[in-house]
Amino acid sequence: MVFFLIGALRAIVEMLGLCLIGQAVLYLLSGQRRHANPVYQLLDLLTRAPRQLCARLLPANSSQILIAIGSFVILAFLWLGLAWLRKFH
Repeated sequence: MVFFLIGALRAIVEMLGLCLIGQAVLYLLSGQRRHANPVYQLLDLLTRAPRQLCARLLPANSSQILIAIGSFVILAFLWLGLAWLRKFH
């Protein structure tokens, strides 16, 4: 049961990380028109929680790009930590 929970959490973290990467690619491709893109809006909705968490950890005047990179780094370390936990638990 524990392995399943760790695997499920790891899959959710991985999905959020891939959504952040997809959002970054759409940011580069569509530029200022990204907010009219429905795929970008969906990815924005899915990644809102980790970005808000990271925004609370960073100083108040941090840019949105720094918040997105920070949240990706946090998710990457969380994903690696869950992989380590699953291997050695």
